[in-house]
Amino acid sequence: MSHDLRPVVTRKGDEDKNTLQSGGCIRISGVGPQHTPATKIWFGKVSNEPGYRSYPHHHGEAETGGYVLKGKARIYFGKDWQEYLDMEEGDFIFVPPNWPHIEVNMSTTEELVWLTTRTPDNIVINLPDVDDSVLAGFRRAQ
Repeated sequence: MSHDLRPVVTRKGDEDKNTLQSGGCIRISGVGPQHTPATKIWFGKVSNEPGYRSYPHHHGEAETGGYVLKGKARIYFGKDWQEYLDMEEGDFIFVPPNWPHIEVNMSTTEELVWLTTRTPDNIVINLPDVDDSVLAGFRRAQ
């Protein structure tokens, strides 16, 4: 182990905002190769404003762990986006590599905030968008 490596603290407001995005899903990096010595992990905060969602996307070769810090989330997946999982504050999710999905804030009044970790990096591969009408129960904020 190299004795030259030291812990790195990313202070609130100093996160890397130059991350890959997906529609109304905003990612900021707290730990990642862009601004720390990390080489095998990405850890950040992902937020959706009320009534917003991501584009359909997947995370390539990355394994992803998510934790709902605040709000009510839904992830659509499967044929024609007809399957979904609902989550709320305190729930964790594992997202396998190359798994197409859409992340949704189910509230039209409250922000959704995730803590997300990914190996090896914040890979985001956007897919063609779909009309909101195919997403059962989703409503945009007015």
